[in-house]
This record gives sequence, C-alpha cells and structure tokens, in this order.
Amino acid sequence: MAVAFEAADPARVGTFWAALLGRPEVDDGRGVLVPGTETQLGLRFVPSSSAKVDQNPLHLHLTSTSEADQQDVVGRALGLGARHLDVGQLPGERHVVLADPEGNELCVIEPGTSFLAGTGFLGEVTCEGTRADGLFWSAALGWPLVWDQDQETAVQSPEGGTKISWGGEPPGERHPGGRQWFELAVVAGGLADEVARLVGLGAARAALDDRVVELTDPDGNVFSLRPAR
Repeated sequence: MAVAFEAADPARVGTFWAALLGRPEVDDGRGVLVPGTETQLGLRFVPSSSAKVDQNPLHLHLTSTSEADQQDVVGRALGLGARHLDVGQLPGERHVVLADPEGNELCVIEPGTSFLAGTGFLGEVTCEGTRADGLFWSAALGWPLVWDQDQETAVQSPEGGTKISWGGEPPGERHPGGRQWFELAVVAGGLADEVARLVGLGAARAALDDRVVELTDPDGNVFSLRPAR
C-alpha cells in the first residue's frame, strides 16, 4: 500500500522523501515511488501541473526517540529542502510542523508519544475523516482498529508499523492540486474480485481504464487499485 501525491516535480520531492526515510526511489513510469515494507507505507509522487491550494487533508507523522533525535530529524529535513510551517500550532506543543519541497505538511513528533510507540520512523498517516471511513478501511485492508474513541479511529497492520488515523469531518470541496490518495496493489487476475469486495464494503466506482480502477471510500475520497507487478 502507498500514499500517492500529485507533484509538480516528482523527482525532487521523491528524492527528498527517499533521503529522509532512508529508502530507495524508483521511477516506474507512473511517477516516483519510495517503496514501503510490510510494516511501513510507501509513498508515490505523480506528475501534475496543478498548484497546491489548501492544507492537505492527509499528512505524515515522523517519530523520534529523544529530543536530540527530534532535532536531528528536523535538521535533516531542512537540509534536504523542507521549511518550517505555521498551521496554528500552540506555543506549548512539542511536535515540529514542516512542509516538504512541494508544501506537503508533515510533523516530527516529540519522543515518548505512546500512540506511536513501535510504529517505526513513518509512524502515522493522519487523515481528516469520519469514524465510518476508519471502519471501512479496517475492513478493506484487514487491519484491526487500534483506536476507536470520540469519533476518532486508527488502524494498523497486524504486523505493526505505520498507523492510519481519521478524525473530524471529511474534507469539503476538493480543490485541484495537492490531491492525495491511497493506492492499493492487487494480485494479477484478482482485480475484478477485489473491486466487487470493496464495493460490497461501501466503496463506490469512480473510474476505470486498462491499468487502474478508481473507487471512492465512504467519505468520498478517491483511491486506486492497480495490478501488482
């Protein structure tokens, strides 16, 4: 599974994330992929001519092991092309908010945050969205709910690793530019069956071509299914 981002310069932002996460970058003809693992989500950057307009409804949380490590992560990110960002965080808050070279928001979380214990460096993908969306994705991925309180949900692979969380209302009007979506790889030959399963769970069909199926989740967010290579 990967989180896809539209990008004016996929190579530049892909290089940033690959270097920051300590992963390779792969140009596979569909954009630049920073591969994930069984427990860490991948990132994909695809070309787009649209400029980012508003704050993203989805952003990434990176973990740290100590205050010195947190500052080291921030310093490395800034050295790779990130910048500090003010999104209204309070003076007493200990996480550090940054923007990557294309303006995508990310947070470097302070050490000792129990919710992200054991998740790995890419600790969380946090999304605007309802409890219904979290329940859908739990069923769609086969990942258990690891948080379900006060209309906030989170899921995580049974193997551990990156958590995906939802809270608040779904995004309103979707502006062009800065679009993000989940991308799922499906075993060859099983695409039609997987589409039917996801529709049965509450997804809706959005688009289809010879290489990719686009669906929407209960909150109306587009996600894509592609045959696994």
